[in-house]
Amino acid sequence: MKRKSLGELEELILLAIGAIQSTVYAQSIQDEMLSHAKRRIDITAIHAVLRRLETKGFIDSELGGISKDRGGRSKRFVKLTVEGRILLDETILIRMEFYKRLLKNSQP
Repeated sequence: MKRKSLGELEELILLAIGAIQSTVYAQSIQDEMLSHAKRRIDITAIHAVLRRLETKGFIDSELGGISKDRGGRSKRFVKLTVEGRILLDETILIRMEFYKRLLKNSQP
């Protein structure tokens, strides 16, 4: 089976979605990225990544209700899928294994 992969921004956004653990939408992801990753990401870039992540099966989304303060538009709420969580778990284990080897190899 071919392993699905993540780009760096996809991985960070997927991690942000999992970390927020409440009502997650593009603006909350943007706020999370700025406050914790110190990265200012354009909201349209976040929407593009969310579409890719949903196509890959790593997140699900649903539309919320229409609100007057958004000009009659609704928010799209997202959440991790089981497949998305499994991929994040596998990714961190791979990264940690490499990091342990780095630490071992850099000892005097």
